Amino acid sequence: MTTEWRHLNGTLTTWYDAPSHAAGAALVERLAPGAEVDLRANGLRLRTDTEESARDISKAAGELGLTADPSVLQQVNLAFEATDPAAVTDFWRTAMGYEASSTGLQDPLDRDPSVEVRPLPDPRPLRNRIHVDVVRPSYAVDAARAAIGQQPYGAWGVALADPEGNEVDLVPGDELSPDADDWWANFAAMVFYPTTSPAQAIRLTSAVAQLADDAGIPLEIDLRPTGVTIDGSKDQWEDDMPNGGPAFVELAQRIQAAAHDLGLTPDPRPLRFVQFGIDAVDGDALSTFWRTVLGYQPDPREQVSDIYDPRRLNPVLFFQQLDANDERTKQRNRIRFELVVPDPQARIDAALSAGGRILEQTPQHCLISDPEGNELDIR
Repeated sequence: MTTEWRHLNGTLTTWYDAPSHAAGAALVERLAPGAEVDLRANGLRLRTDTEESARDISKAAGELGLTADPSVLQQVNLAFEATDPAAVTDFWRTAMGYEASSTGLQDPLDRDPSVEVRPLPDPRPLRNRIHVDVVRPSYAVDAARAAIGQQPYGAWGVALADPEGNEVDLVPGDELSPDADDWWANFAAMVFYPTTSPAQAIRLTSAVAQLADDAGIPLEIDLRPTGVTIDGSKDQWEDDMPNGGPAFVELAQRIQAAAHDLGLTPDPRPLRFVQFGIDAVDGDALSTFWRTVLGYQPDPREQVSDIYDPRRLNPVLFFQQLDANDERTKQRNRIRFELVVPDPQARIDAALSAGGRILEQTPQHCLISDPEGNELDIR
């Protein structure tokens, strides 16, 4: 097997650096059906189930002069502990619009973090210091609230709690613009076009890549067997950022025109934005820890505490002030992050260098606490 690939969550996975969307799309155009692609302005991640497919992709990438960097691969997931795992699982399946999988809950488009719910060994009655934000189209949020049977609460009027008190801010998104009515603004502009064949999906991907390069606007372009998702990225979604204002709406119009020319119509049902917040006594220290272990970068906007994956493959984290005397600082969360990586020891060393502490270690995983007790399970 070529050294360019790693098994990540049971799937052969790699990353190729590329200088533009179009340069990455040139590799997409040479793919056989079945591979999943996450195309970015700085490269692309590919996932495939067979070694034969991986070898073919590596050969094509080499002919195009693309360089693999599997060391950057990672997957950030979420785990809950619950006294009633079935009830908690059902709540999060409904709130997030996920599907049941063999290991828990999964985004049907395999873009957002998976969720696993495990038995809780000891009572933890206080609120978590880790919380979840989910943004979905407004009609999907209305349907989820009705199915859950709760009225939203909280400072913003969007919070819901599962049967054990784990909270989600389930936020309704809006349509982007009357001039780009295929698109939804779910903390970032996004659209999903179902496709009927791999060739149709590849043609759309290539067209979007060229339009994004021509506009000088970085996009997330994710190709799946069921269709293509195009996403403007939350950390750039401001009027004075690359993906904000009239210039983005103009690009969105051009993209939807290209999709319509291919006979495609949008389906907003799978659209979703997910991010995680951490209540922190020392936000700077925790930001440093999580940036170090995840290889994240700080959001350039002064008014936010976000940190983000520079390849925009994993969820945004942000930090909110917590009083040092809050009794929640003394309780373990019922939520923790899980990090799947090809080289766990490098991440363990990074976590320890940034103030982390090992709670438990086996050959299969290492459970680490950040400086304020939030947990990361490195696998």
